[in-house]
Amino acid sequence: MGDLVGYARVSTGEQKLDLQLDALKATGCKRWWSDTASGSLKERPELAKAIDYLRSGDTLVVWRLDRLGRSVRHLIDLVGELEKRGIGLRSLQEGIDTTTPGGRLVFHVFSALAQFEREIIIERSRAGVAAARARGRVGGRPATMTPAKLSKARQLRERGELTLEEIAKVVGVSRSTLVRHLASR
Repeated sequence: MGDLVGYARVSTGEQKLDLQLDALKATGCKRWWSDTASGSLKERPELAKAIDYLRSGDTLVVWRLDRLGRSVRHLIDLVGELEKRGIGLRSLQEGIDTTTPGGRLVFHVFSALAQFEREIIIERSRAGVAAARARGRVGGRPATMTPAKLSKARQLRERGELTLEEIAKVVGVSRSTLVRHLASR
């Protein structure tokens, strides 16, 4: 059996690593790395160092899976990479330990359920958008340039008394919106 190697992460500098580090030490981790970075960031230098340090037979220990992966797909890929190298993963809060057959099963069931949930959310969102379109609603932000504003802007532009910035201010839109709509005759 190899070493237990810990990894901890907090999202902001205001958050503390104490809880995670205490749990890693209590589990028997002799060495650990920690990052202060959003979970969605691709680059987490201390995680890269921890993964580089791991050798066959070692186990990477995290307090919770969300401290490790950016997404379910990232977690699955990472566990696959670790398995290829003969390295296990243990998540303390979820009670997952991929060095055991039961732990591997639980991890893959969690992964499948999370992927299923993600796909259901996407499906519901698409159905909601389609239903809204069928009722005549188009998505996105409401247009700031109304036909009445455009008509007023064209009148002011034809007079030639005001600059584009001044016309935009009068009709209540940005200069770039005004220019874009004036150009689309």
